[in-house]
Amino acid sequence: MVRIKLLRRELSYGMLIMPALVFYLVFSVYPFLSMFYYSVTDYSISKMTHLNYVGFKNYVSMFNNDMLVAGFKNSLIYALIMTVFQTALGLVLAIFLDRKLFSRNVLRSVFFLPAVFSPLIIGFLWNYLMSTSDFGLINKGLTALGLAKINFLGDADLALYSVVLTQLWQWTGWAMVIFLANLQSIPKDLYEAADIDGASAWKQFWKVTLPLMQPSVNVVAVTAMIGGLKVFDIILALTDGGPGNATQTIMTAYMKTSFNEGFYSKGAASGVVFFFVVMLITTVMMRVLGKWGNRIQ
Repeated sequence: MVRIKLLRRELSYGMLIMPALVFYLVFSVYPFLSMFYYSVTDYSISKMTHLNYVGFKNYVSMFNNDMLVAGFKNSLIYALIMTVFQTALGLVLAIFLDRKLFSRNVLRSVFFLPAVFSPLIIGFLWNYLMSTSDFGLINKGLTALGLAKINFLGDADLALYSVVLTQLWQWTGWAMVIFLANLQSIPKDLYEAADIDGASAWKQFWKVTLPLMQPSVNVVAVTAMIGGLKVFDIILALTDGGPGNATQTIMTAYMKTSFNEGFYSKGAASGVVFFFVVMLITTVMMRVLGKWGNRIQ
């Protein structure tokens, strides 16, 4: 009798999750398996039927494609810089704005506001600000000070870092909000006890605040890393991967290989590799952050 009740309960729970499971299988698992299938064929805009199996030829040719190689390299650089600086700056802002300041609510809103807008809007805004033409406000200010113009988005050595700057401006406020929520959950008694023990503000940060901030640090760091690896829209709005391949990312190279050039099988191969790269980096990152959390607690 008990087993029948348990079985009925499991069946009822299974029926409740069935719609979400079907949605996941249809829109996540099936497209990925299809992408893997097409990656080992000769599928292209000139051959969309009667596909032939070509093995791992598309995977090998991917590493001979300058655009795809540049995309992987730039995505890793972009994601690493975004993860480090977004986490660090967001944490600093959160600690500063957790103090009893008269204008802290206004400042919180100001820093968070850019995160509300679409990256495409942010891209068009910064394209205007960084332009080398007469209406570019930043270069206008530089020339007013007697300095030379800087080609932020047209210089291959500066373009990627200029894009990173715009995204730090947009998303640091979001990280700040996550950290603030965690900070405000820390019991004040711990700081009072640390004061009684004579701990300095710096020691309180390392021994009390940072260990208890580990969950939010994990969230911000991992989401920043994943978001950085799959960045697409801000690149499209600012540089479209240029100049040359200086700001090409995995996603922009994938889109151009697949849809602009019509090599669907090569694009699928890069998508499969991208999936496993993100999974590997995320797994390693979670383990490193977990060990760091255990060490500081």
